[in-house]
Amino acid sequence: MLIRIDAESSRPLFEQVASSVRGDILAGRLVPGDRLPSAREVAEALDINLHTVLRAYQQLRDEALIDLRRGRGAVVSASAAPLAELASDVSALVHRAATLGITPATLAALVTEIES
Repeated sequence: MLIRIDAESSRPLFEQVASSVRGDILAGRLVPGDRLPSAREVAEALDINLHTVLRAYQQLRDEALIDLRRGRGAVVSASAAPLAELASDVSALVHRAATLGITPATLAALVTEIES
């Protein structure tokens, strides 16, 4: 698993870390039961603060994509499995929105609005 960040991006680093893991789950590169590297390992590899990685992991936990257990670390949860099944649908929706000139931010807002 390769977590990617862009130090030049305006997006907070914790969001980039969470997004990278989320993307690997969506692409099927991470499946339920897979262990993520420890927060310390990720922080050292990316040369970022440990608390930044912990915040990303907590966000993923709050989204029910990973389980955090003392002594066991971060593990992709069973509830993450449907995310990979949606990959082609999400890709088609994003592509369709782009052809209609809808920005990703607007699309995200529309999805959020429909959910509520």
